[in-house]
Amino acid sequence: MTVETQAESTAPGSARDRLLDAAEALIYAGGIHATGVDAIVRQSGTARKSFYAHFESKDALVAAALERRDERWMNWFIAGTQRRGKSARKRLLGMFEVLREWFASADFHGCAFLNAAGEIASPEDPIRIVARQHKARLLDFVRTQCDAFAAESQMPARHAARLSRQWLVLLDGAIAVALVSGNADAALDALTAARALLDTEAKAGADAKSASDSGPSTRGASSRSAVRKSTSASTSSSTNPRPPSRRSAT
Repeated sequence: MTVETQAESTAPGSARDRLLDAAEALIYAGGIHATGVDAIVRQSGTARKSFYAHFESKDALVAAALERRDERWMNWFIAGTQRRGKSARKRLLGMFEVLREWFASADFHGCAFLNAAGEIASPEDPIRIVARQHKARLLDFVRTQCDAFAAESQMPARHAARLSRQWLVLLDGAIAVALVSGNADAALDALTAARALLDTEAKAGADAKSASDSGPSTRGASSRSAVRKSTSASTSSSTNPRPPSRRSAT
């Protein structure tokens, strides 16, 4: 039995799982292009033949590792968000508190999906597709919270889709700034902007409801008043015509 095979037989977990674990850890910390198959195999404690038995290429391994990370990350983020409060407003704002905890951790290296997408040129590459699907899942979850906020604040429901897209920009922006700056408080800066955005949307919703509650009778009265003023002005103009100008008289 070779040393490589012996290590594989004694290490915990299946060879495939260990390859996925190693690939995710190494690529998240150092990037896709900087991480070779040999390094992944070595860290996983598997034989190289196990890699080829489970994956047709390094890109296939990376895509599978990202798919698994997507599931785990979304479960973590959703659970953390749900714990932040019973109202949709509290949950939406709580997302940035969840992110700040992540930013402050020793193994934070930004968004694995944005990082991966930045290394892959083709939008049809399986790695880019996984990254795109992750952002779509995150946007879907944010949208459920924005829909709930719209119902709470009487914001027009049609605004929820726009708000959810803006929210995703704030989330990803905070992640990017925290990665580059090394400052976990980027989440708090995004939180301040997010709170102002919700206040603006809530006020717009309240104003729209107030205008609707005024009813057609008020609008009708205003219209009738405008008609009376217009009629009065017209009558006054016809009984007191302006004298012709000197030019028209000639």
